[in-house]
Amino acid sequence: MSTVQLLLAPRPQRLERTGDGYTLPEAPLIYLASRPQELRPAAERLALELAAAGLRPQLTACVVYRDGRPDVHVTLRVDPALVDRPQGYRLSADPSGVTIIGHDGAGVFYGICTLIQLLRQHAPVAAGGPITLPGLRIDDRPDFAHRGVMLDISRDRVPTMQTLYDLIDLLASWKINQVQLYMEHTFAYRGHEVVWKDASPLTGEEIMALDAFCRERYVELVPNQNSFGHMHRWLIHEPYRRLAECPQGIEHPFSPRREPFSLCPIDPGSLALLEDLYGQLLPHFSSRQFNVGLDETFDLGRCRSAQVCAERGRERVYLDFLLQVHRLVSRHGRTMQFWGDIIINRPELIAELPQDVIALEWGYEADHPFAEHGRLFAAAGRSFYVCPGTSTWNSIAGRTENALGNLRNAAQNGRANGAIGYLNTDWGDNGHLQPLPVSYLGFLAGAALSWNSADAGDPQQLDIAALLDRYAFQDRAGVMGRVAYDLGNAYLQPGVTVPNSSVLFWLLLYPDRPLSDPRLQGLSLDRLYHTHGYIEGVADRLAGARMERPDADLVTEEFRWAAHMLRLACRIGIARLSADPEGALEAVPADQRAALADELRGLIEQHRALWLRRSRPGGLSDSVARLERAHAALLA
Repeated sequence: MSTVQLLLAPRPQRLERTGDGYTLPEAPLIYLASRPQELRPAAERLALELAAAGLRPQLTACVVYRDGRPDVHVTLRVDPALVDRPQGYRLSADPSGVTIIGHDGAGVFYGICTLIQLLRQHAPVAAGGPITLPGLRIDDRPDFAHRGVMLDISRDRVPTMQTLYDLIDLLASWKINQVQLYMEHTFAYRGHEVVWKDASPLTGEEIMALDAFCRERYVELVPNQNSFGHMHRWLIHEPYRRLAECPQGIEHPFSPRREPFSLCPIDPGSLALLEDLYGQLLPHFSSRQFNVGLDETFDLGRCRSAQVCAERGRERVYLDFLLQVHRLVSRHGRTMQFWGDIIINRPELIAELPQDVIALEWGYEADHPFAEHGRLFAAAGRSFYVCPGTSTWNSIAGRTENALGNLRNAAQNGRANGAIGYLNTDWGDNGHLQPLPVSYLGFLAGAALSWNSADAGDPQQLDIAALLDRYAFQDRAGVMGRVAYDLGNAYLQPGVTVPNSSVLFWLLLYPDRPLSDPRLQGLSLDRLYHTHGYIEGVADRLAGARMERPDADLVTEEFRWAAHMLRLACRIGIARLSADPEGALEAVPADQRAALADELRGLIEQHRALWLRRSRPGGLSDSVARLERAHAALLA
């Protein structure tokens, strides 16, 4: 019996060692015992893995008996009578071969994903050598039926198609089954070119190709278009400004400029615009769900709807607009998802929501009240998802401890209160400065916890650094996972924590902001020197990584850049506090400020180059503008 410690992501609900294992032959036959056309893409995924290990696999839909035994080596079958939970599977390996039985096609696919992880753990040292799997039986099914990732492609990073394909394939291997691309202005709507012309948007053709790619991996690509707040990318242009709640604009957190932000809910033109957008967007998706956003309506009731909000209540006016949007969505035959942050302020209104909506309960700090809010939606009989996040935005390198706490909190309390889904969000606030691989930690932890929520109550079950090495970074040296984990904890080192962000992020982007600012209060020279040394020590370990990913060199460059950015933030703080106890930037000698600005200039140019390796050019100028502002402040 094999004594190898199995490291699987997600961890199966039940794994039993059974005795002798099975050695795959040089030319294994993969038998599609049922639904061969449906299972073929999943079987081909397994065949590619076996071929990469030096074997010569073949698929077959028939079985030949030799000496009374079937002459096949891996059997794939759908049989809901043997596996009674949707998406569930049973995987066994014993001297007679390997068998995967799924409740449905998705269950077989997830069994194959687990088998591939087992194959990688037992791969021979030399390609083509024997692969012997341990004797085992796995009985597995997910705790959350819907396990999603939402990627922000509106602030400001729109990934290339290859980046999206690679990411979705990786997420599918971790049993994620829903992906959303958060959109404000990054779909090429016909007749609205002024809004997206500089954004490198996704086209309908690209969405359809992505949708087909997802379906082969049992991933639902859910359409997403914000439809109330977060419409500033539209409302800054004519003729859309007249639809704004505050056409003259407001100050808001998502732009350095004063801009109109939300649609006016009492203007019929708002619904006419949405009807046009939905009609253009939705036909490209096979999903029957649709996320319409409706969050963070900061300016609701401040301008054009002020009187009606005063008379009827802000949340009531919000609900009336939501109901009109719901009617639009229903006419397209979709189930409406919406962010629950506004309606939760008036819990008595939750019961007035349509029965078929899905509320998205979001919060990104480790102590977010998922339990309290989940109970409110559950008591009203409304379906809801819990929506934590990767904690990468406004941080550059992530916030590891907060991310893990937030993701665990959502899994435990979502499961306890009957959430039907778990949507892990990855935002791009303030220039989307975090490189994509920084988010792998949060993506992987969220995938593991949404499948097996028991791990949320026992952190020892989730060795996230080791899982990252094996299933994200493919680092045979076992270095990169711990580097990502530790660099993501750089935010803790200054001894100052800031909600939804890192103090180092604000110190870098706003070097001229007074240290009395709530986002910068409490900084000290000792802690900044300590933080600088901590980051330097983590970054030095990058040289020891031995990643086998095709983009290994790029991943290394991205993490080096992130570490350099954080070290520069430390040096800016050290220069300010060394020159003046109050930290005034103008007190720093001009030559020191020039040297810091020169260092930032090099990082800006590196940011441009790294961006274009994974992302489209649209949005890059907006992202760079935030760093250019910091550069100018250093030289002022």
